[in-house]
Amino acid sequence: MLALDVPSLTLAPGERVGMRGESGSGKTTLLNVIAGILRADAGVVEIAGEAMTGRSETARDALRAKHIGYLFQTFNLLPGLTALENVQLGMTFRPRTGVAPRKAAEDALARVGLSDRRSYRPAQLSVGQQQRVAIARALAGHPTLVLADEPTSSLDATRAAQCIDLLLEFAEESGAALLLVSHDVGLLQHFERVETLELPVTEGSHA
Repeated sequence: MLALDVPSLTLAPGERVGMRGESGSGKTTLLNVIAGILRADAGVVEIAGEAMTGRSETARDALRAKHIGYLFQTFNLLPGLTALENVQLGMTFRPRTGVAPRKAAEDALARVGLSDRRSYRPAQLSVGQQQRVAIARALAGHPTLVLADEPTSSLDATRAAQCIDLLLEFAEESGAALLLVSHDVGLLQHFERVETLELPVTEGSHA
C-alpha cells in the first residue's frame, strides 16, 4: 500500500508541468488519484473547479470523461478495434461538444500523421504508431487536463522525441493543461516547470 503526501499541486489552464520521481515513488498512483481511477482517502482533488474526491466511482468516471485525457504507459489500446475505433471509443462517454466523435477521431489521427492507418489494428502498427494512436485518443476530445504516465518508456530516442513534440504541440493547440510524469531527466528538459515527487512508500507498493 502506498501513502501519498502531496501538500499542494496546481496547474493553470494551458500549463505544462513535468514531474520526476524514481521508480516506486508513487507517480502512477498520483495520476490515478487525480483521474479518479483510485479513490483518495483524504485531501481534495479538483478538476476545472469540480471536485473529484467525495464522488462515487460512476461519478468519478463521468468527471474523468468530461475533463481528462489519459496517456497510459502501456498505451491500453484494445486489440480488436482499429486505430480509429480506439480513438473514437475514448470519446464515447464525453459530453457532446458539437463535433461528431468519428470526425473528431479522424481529425486527431490526421494530426498525428496516421490517417492512412486508421483501419489498422494495434498488432498491425509499430510501437511508435501505437503511441501516436494513444496520443490521439487522449487529446481527441479537447480535454481540460492531460495526464501522461512515462509516455516514452517503450520508445527509442528518436520516437521518444517525436512523441513529446506531438504531445506538447497538440496539448498547446487544444489549450489543455499537461502533467507528465517520468524519471527521464532528458525528457523533462522540455518543461519549464518540473516538480519532484519524493514520497514515503510502504513495503509492497509500486508506481
